[in-house]
Amino acid sequence: MIQRRLITFGLGLVVTLGFCQPSQAIMQFQKEFVNLYVGADKDSDYAKLVKSAGCFCCHQGKKRKNGNAYGAQLAELLDKRADAKKPAKIVEALKKVAEMHSVAGDDKSPTFGALIAEGKLPGGSVEDSKKEPAAN
Repeated sequence: MIQRRLITFGLGLVVTLGFCQPSQAIMQFQKEFVNLYVGADKDSDYAKLVKSAGCFCCHQGKKRKNGNAYGAQLAELLDKRADAKKPAKIVEALKKVAEMHSVAGDDKSPTFGALIAEGKLPGGSVEDSKKEPAAN
């Protein structure tokens, strides 16, 4: 009886773990962002800023499903499962989002690319990105 329960539990655990998705997809997006905008100079001020921001370059709040303004635009173009192993598509999406204005509907706001060129995080400050997003 105990053996049967252990086997059932073990099989259930294997099946459950089989449905879990690794966070590798997001790490690949971050890697391509760093390659494109930081490059080889890992000691630059921008490299340090991006490293300290970590996930907050694209995400907002404690739940990683919440994207900041920049991350929300990327999420429209990329699927974390389907595109995780497509670096060319990731870079294409990063470049496309760089041309978009940082405030939706405001053509006078700087583009995300302009913010990056100024040495700023595209989605806003780390402090702002750590705050939970306003409820819709």
